[in-house]
Amino acid sequence: MDAQEMRDAEILAWPEKVLQGHIVSMALSLGWRVYHTYDSRRSVPGFPDLVLVHEQHGVVWRELKRQKGARVSADQQDWLDGLTAAGEDAAIWKPEDVVSGEVLRVLRGR
Repeated sequence: MDAQEMRDAEILAWPEKVLQGHIVSMALSLGWRVYHTYDSRRSVPGFPDLVLVHEQHGVVWRELKRQKGARVSADQQDWLDGLTAAGEDAAIWKPEDVVSGEVLRVLRGR
């Protein structure tokens, strides 16, 4: 296993909290405003983990999940479906989306 494969394997093992910290840090460095609920137990069930706003790139709604074993609840899927139906960019990000470059692509507005 080379260095890149080792790094990718490390990223794929990230828990949701580490994934969120990484994405928030990247987003802030690229000029995004970031909202995340501090304590989801006091929020509306299923509301996405992150709301990212950029003056040029728009609004991005993301539910975050660890790579393996994490399931999207019915409430979470309802929020994502409703946002998407309303024309919003709403989806799920997992560590594989960091490895593939998808997160960076979206944050760069591409």
